[in-house]
Amino acid sequence: MNTTAHGTEAAPGRIVLLTTSHRVAPGLLSWPAWQALHAADRVLCADGAHPQLPYLREAGVAVAEAAPTAEELVGACAGGRTVVVVATGEGEPALTDGLARLAGSGRVSMPELELLPASYDLPGARLLDLVQVMDRIRAECPWSSRQTHEGLAKYAIEEAYELVESIEDGDREELREELGDVLLQVVFHARIAEEDAEEPFSIDDVAGGIVAKLIHRHPHVFGDESATTPEEVKEHWLRTKAEEKRRASVTDGVPLGQPGLALAAKLSSRARTAGLNVPLPKTEGVGYELLTLAAEAEARGVDPEAALRAAARTYRDAIRKAEQV
Repeated sequence: MNTTAHGTEAAPGRIVLLTTSHRVAPGLLSWPAWQALHAADRVLCADGAHPQLPYLREAGVAVAEAAPTAEELVGACAGGRTVVVVATGEGEPALTDGLARLAGSGRVSMPELELLPASYDLPGARLLDLVQVMDRIRAECPWSSRQTHEGLAKYAIEEAYELVESIEDGDREELREELGDVLLQVVFHARIAEEDAEEPFSIDDVAGGIVAKLIHRHPHVFGDESATTPEEVKEHWLRTKAEEKRRASVTDGVPLGQPGLALAAKLSSRARTAGLNVPLPKTEGVGYELLTLAAEAEARGVDPEAALRAAARTYRDAIRKAEQV
């Protein structure tokens, strides 16, 4: 038993395991973390190159480079002392496992143990990891380092189709994965764009642009206008979009390379939204028949591409069933 000279049990002290996120700038710590650091009897860190150390020392916190065992750390807390351990990126698993074994033995008077997160990941923080990984792949991978926007274009189309398929299948796990694949295409293209000699831009420029666009097109959220129905929201969106683009025709900006049914529906939607009564061509032929069907579907609020895919999947299942006979 740990006792003082007067025979009373000594206070076992306190161990604070201080964790930080590498996705938050070093030195930006919570107030409870700074309080614990300044009040501690000792502050230890096993990694002498830990990015937090220069900022802690600048703030007057003395940090010793040390990697104590669980037994040594418990001993350092004897007499009621507080020891703060600044965790490395791995989170000190050997130390925490050792402390757990000591606590479970029942033979040691354990200090108070506290896990104190000093900085937290904000929503979207893992996107920083993706940017860093993409940087390294672009620099070191023989295939990725040679890719261009033109060479990757087909993959963006493929990944978009796979995303749609996962949505239609209702597969949540597949949806998560396909969203990641689409996101990769965005980050990959942005990384390539950084290297352009004449008009470079980065993923931050891409994100900044879409943030500004979303704010501008949602005056009912970020401004003084109001909208209580989806129709009013769409009206805001179309009006602000028209102000931004200054297009000469409602068909400007409609990508002609998209699937035919989707293209026909989009053109029909643009004309209807603009209040234009443009009769459909009456020329004979399968293409014009499909154009009519696509326009009718759009007017009824049906996505003709999705409807045809659903019908095709039913036909596929019928084919498979026939093959089993």
